[in-house]
Amino acid sequence: MSEASTRHTEVKGSGVVQVTGELIATRRAGAYHHLTFVAPGLAELARPGQFVALAVGGDTSANLLRRCFSIHKVSPSGTYGGTVDVVISAVGAGTRWLSTLRAHDEVDIIGPLGRPFPLPKEPVPCVLVGGGYGTAPLFWLAELLRERGCHVEMVLGAATESKLFGVVEARRHADGVSVTTDDGSSGTKGWVSDVLPAVIRRTGAAVVYGCGPMGMLKSVTDVAAAEGAVAQVAVEESMACGVGVCMTCVMPVTGKDGTTRMVRSCVEGPVFRGDRVRWDAFSDGLCTVPADAVGAPRVGGH
Repeated sequence: MSEASTRHTEVKGSGVVQVTGELIATRRAGAYHHLTFVAPGLAELARPGQFVALAVGGDTSANLLRRCFSIHKVSPSGTYGGTVDVVISAVGAGTRWLSTLRAHDEVDIIGPLGRPFPLPKEPVPCVLVGGGYGTAPLFWLAELLRERGCHVEMVLGAATESKLFGVVEARRHADGVSVTTDDGSSGTKGWVSDVLPAVIRRTGAAVVYGCGPMGMLKSVTDVAAAEGAVAQVAVEESMACGVGVCMTCVMPVTGKDGTTRMVRSCVEGPVFRGDRVRWDAFSDGLCTVPADAVGAPRVGGH
């Protein structure tokens, strides 16, 4: 392991570090890539639902913006020190570059970022719902919930079998697992929202956690509300900086006072109560500003 990978800088009082992380393992996981980095100081601070922002392209790259990924799991101690795992889908220039890294390559990492999943104070039944590689942060969450005495079930969905992530791992971390695929190539043919009501009723779940595409999170929120459960969802809004500066990931969320505000999903999120997200503002992958949101444009201008 190189000396550089032991260097890290902590942003005082923030619970965030910037570290040169050394890649110590890379492997395929179906349609995805599973990467493990040594990240001193980061693993000890992280909680399920938080994410990391990785610099991509190397020192001479024109890719100025980082790529943000949910933390799959951490190991605060080990042979090389604390490690952090992420799961990526190589679809763009940045993620394709990450997928080509080899052992001992180094990446600048900032994290842990964002707000984590809240954990129930009492041991209550919980259902964890993931779509595609959005399932990645839910296994670590399942571990902590079961340590608290919660009954945990997982519902994993994807378009097709190759796009599922962690089905075998889910069976090790949960008391029960349901699988859906759009094309019926694995599990039940259909969406996670097709099987979720029955799982909630059977378990008496009080909390439903979700991570995946925004359309899926809306349906998970709707089902949870209909079944009398609280939804906690980690949103997948595009993040350019990951630290609250660029304002590209703003989305409308209703506060406890009933007022809708445009908030940064990288700072105020990525985890929100599902019933507070203004799902009506999302359409065809785009988010608009609701007319009743604070600061919304008014007819006629200023």
